[in-house]
Amino acid sequence: MFNQEEIIKNLEALVSINSPSGYTDKAIDFVETYVKDLGYETEITPKGNLIVSVDGENPIPVRALSAHVDTLGLMVRSINGDGSLSMTTLGGPLTPTLDGAYCDIITRDNKTYTGTILSTSTSIHVYKDASTKPRDIDNLRVIIDENVKTKEDVLNLGIQNGDIIAYDPKFKFTSSGFIKSRFLDDKASVAILLAVLKDIKEDNIKLKSPLKFIFTVYEEVGHGASYIPSDIEELLAVDMGAIGDNLACSEYDVSICAKDSSGPYDYALTTSLINMAKEKDLDYAVDIYPMYGSDASAALRGGANIRAALIGPGVANSHGMERTHIKALENTYKLILSYINI
Repeated sequence: MFNQEEIIKNLEALVSINSPSGYTDKAIDFVETYVKDLGYETEITPKGNLIVSVDGENPIPVRALSAHVDTLGLMVRSINGDGSLSMTTLGGPLTPTLDGAYCDIITRDNKTYTGTILSTSTSIHVYKDASTKPRDIDNLRVIIDENVKTKEDVLNLGIQNGDIIAYDPKFKFTSSGFIKSRFLDDKASVAILLAVLKDIKEDNIKLKSPLKFIFTVYEEVGHGASYIPSDIEELLAVDMGAIGDNLACSEYDVSICAKDSSGPYDYALTTSLINMAKEKDLDYAVDIYPMYGSDASAALRGGANIRAALIGPGVANSHGMERTHIKALENTYKLILSYINI
């Protein structure tokens, strides 16, 4: 049964954990602790992906579900002479939305400092181009909340090039059911998969064949599931559905992606998912995402001999201030339950 309170609780906890690509141990720890408390055994690959295995009545075929815990983020590119920080991106954040965002600067010795991401032309009363200057990564800086005036001052804090910069998710769940937050891509899907794992245990769901849940840590930079265990024959990636011009998906739907930038997904599996959505009377949409890639496409590029498909809750404003509705999470959850029971 869809437990809204539990999913929102886990989602808020997940988005509050800093986990840009390459800095995901704490998010993986959260997921691993949760599933171990449910009684599952886990495996962490050398790369850092977490795999949770669920037995089936028959040994084959082995199927898998994936979602990624890593998010967009930033890294210190250089320390400027005035004590500000220049940045490089981790993944593809929509940089104009970062102007004014609060952030954490995380050092290699686990110190955390706070700061604000700001345009290099910060004040309308000072800079003529304050309202027109591009908000690209080269025109944004981090202003640290410490008494620093020089590069040496910053170095003395222990901050160095290559340190992680994680920005505030600004999570909000409204009384009307909207979820507003950065990093719904893909922590909304992670929360859904945790709910499915809990239901399998608590409802004693007997699977016909084994199922692996793969929580990946480098999806935002393109290689999250580029390696998956060789016994997997089918992978269903659970990731956000995009919303916008020429797209059918809304913030209430489960998205079923027929094709993304990597090409078409498995025709028969995608058709089966569409038919399941129809049979369960779910709100769903079938779409094409030409500027999108997933863990399933990474697995295919990595040489996995699998059937692959992609679904997920509809999320607006991707890579910026994202928004979805609890109904999209519920429709995705119900489609996954149908899928694991075939």
